[in-house]
Amino acid sequence: MGTKAREIAGVDVAGLLKMLNKAYADEWLAYYQYWVGSKVAKGRMRGIIAEELEEHAKEELHHADMLTERIITLGGSPVLSPQDILKESECGYSTPSDPNTKVLLQQNIKGEQCAIETYKKILDHVEGKDPVTYSIVLEILKEEIEHEEDLEAMLEDMSTPVK
Repeated sequence: MGTKAREIAGVDVAGLLKMLNKAYADEWLAYYQYWVGSKVAKGRMRGIIAEELEEHAKEELHHADMLTERIITLGGSPVLSPQDILKESECGYSTPSDPNTKVLLQQNIKGEQCAIETYKKILDHVEGKDPVTYSIVLEILKEEIEHEEDLEAMLEDMSTPVK
């Protein structure tokens, strides 16, 4: 990161890098959780839900890419090993050992809610100090909110009796 860019960041860059790496680890785990869930899904609305999970997986991978670019720009390095991804994660990983579509939706809703909290903390940390990180994180947060809404709507649809 350039000298002037570091100066205008206005935050403890090392602390910010730690927060961004935790979010990066969460994105990789979310990507895998969505992707593998889309492959093993069984039950009501399987096709629709599997398609939605696969779409969310692609978006989570894009989030990881966005975070990687910012981490590198700030002079850091993204988490490099799979073992460290698990260690650094704030939101963890919910193994889709029960492939029931309702259970998969519930697991992923929980993950999205954790991601929303994570990105809100980062926004609060950089607001008014680092406009570049703020913009990137706000974009990701908007998509995480959309994911939660999509998954909750699907869960509601599954619970609504057909007349």
